[in-house]
Amino acid sequence: MLNEQTLNQLRTLRLDGMVAALSDVATHLMASELPFEQRLALLVQREVDWRDGKRLERLLKAARLKVCSACLEDIDWRASRGLSREVITSLAGGDWLRHGHNVLLTGATGCGKTWLACALGQQAARLGFSVLYTRAPRLLQELHVAHGDGSFGKRLGQLARLDLLILDDFGIAPIAAHERNDLLELLDDRVGTRSTLITSQLPVTAWHAWLDEPTLADAILDRIVHGSHKIALKGESMRKLTKTA
Repeated sequence: MLNEQTLNQLRTLRLDGMVAALSDVATHLMASELPFEQRLALLVQREVDWRDGKRLERLLKAARLKVCSACLEDIDWRASRGLSREVITSLAGGDWLRHGHNVLLTGATGCGKTWLACALGQQAARLGFSVLYTRAPRLLQELHVAHGDGSFGKRLGQLARLDLLILDDFGIAPIAAHERNDLLELLDDRVGTRSTLITSQLPVTAWHAWLDEPTLADAILDRIVHGSHKIALKGESMRKLTKTA
């Protein structure tokens, strides 16, 4: 085994993955039987894995996903909900995030919109993208307060840098004039460069009427809808199916 001084030097260099590998007796004994180049490659890989794990941990903590356990591998394909394996497989690859495309998830309450949004959020974090989950009404209220304390511009800048913003419960309550303006500002900073995932009980065709101001509605929907991936979930409430299972 390496002496404590060497391990402390590795800790100082923040090579915690290598420290863990060298402190693992089984790994150390296995590595001792390998040629130097392979031993070094093993240690470097442990360091890479360690850093990847820590980064994912930070990204998931910052994402504040409502359903932390949701992941694409656990999708229940047995329920007839209008989900396409081809579409989900494509989204899992992350190209929509790399190109700043949006995802629009619609369907009745309880059909699994929030769960699927969180699963896509977790997959985005696995791929190294920054994510934030929030309910749309709560974020609009937060932005309204930010106008009052002078932090609106700063908060918009923070949101604009997020690779993926998940807006849950879009269109669940009437929208005020100042909220329409803030929504347009928020989306305008993200269009074409960052992705937004929106869930709503309203079908996309009803969003224009919900926004209730033709000019702003046109501008907002132009930034959301065109070129987006649309998933309309169907079927009974997943909560009801879970209770009766």
